[in-house]
Amino acid sequence: MRALRILLILVVILGGLFVIADRVAVHFAENEAADKLRNTENLASTPDVNIKGFPFLTQVASGSLDDVQVGIKNYEAATGTGGRTIRIDDLTADMKGVDFSGDYSSATASAATGTATIAYDELLKTAKSQPTQVAPGVTARVVGLSDGGNGKIKVAVDATVLGTRLPKPVYVLSTVTVENDKVKVQADALPKLGGAPIAEGRIREITDFQQAIDQLPGGIKLDKVQAAPDGVEISVKGSDVKLAG
Repeated sequence: MRALRILLILVVILGGLFVIADRVAVHFAENEAADKLRNTENLASTPDVNIKGFPFLTQVASGSLDDVQVGIKNYEAATGTGGRTIRIDDLTADMKGVDFSGDYSSATASAATGTATIAYDELLKTAKSQPTQVAPGVTARVVGLSDGGNGKIKVAVDATVLGTRLPKPVYVLSTVTVENDKVKVQADALPKLGGAPIAEGRIREITDFQQAIDQLPGGIKLDKVQAAPDGVEISVKGSDVKLAG
């Protein structure tokens, strides 16, 4: 009985040491992966990397990680327009089946899904904020974006008719969609600007706009989008997503 107790104690101690070693190793790997990702993607700050699953060391031995979660704050995404970027807040991605090379210099996830947010003030930069003539004697511009409820964006249009500025903005509910790596905002119905007759095509030059978003980390792509209280919420997805290398 004494020998059995000693054996059980040793097993518990060794098991505890293995858990400690495993957690130390995963913490080191997360930090290394975060630094690598920051350099590869030219990020302004170090991302959060969380390697899921236990034990970590057996996953390393197999050359593949089951689940890696990445979080990036304030990611500046390319727009394909004169080097201009758009800020994406709280970009998170859940990477599945991450295979890495023998020297750990590269890693690729078989699939990835995630979410992100574009604040309304960022998306507003895409709209026409300068007064634009939409009819003889009528100019209009977009002055604000907000949550319109039920997944819609509320677009505030400021207008001047025959030299007189309307006392308050005209609001338009718009649908937001994703198409060909672009976030598109399209008015559901056209606004009435002081009763002046305006051709649909002219007013839609103001109310409707789109924003291309290119080169998201690892080659992930826009999937879906909807309006939310603080901005448009985006779903992203991808396959064969490169984390490094």
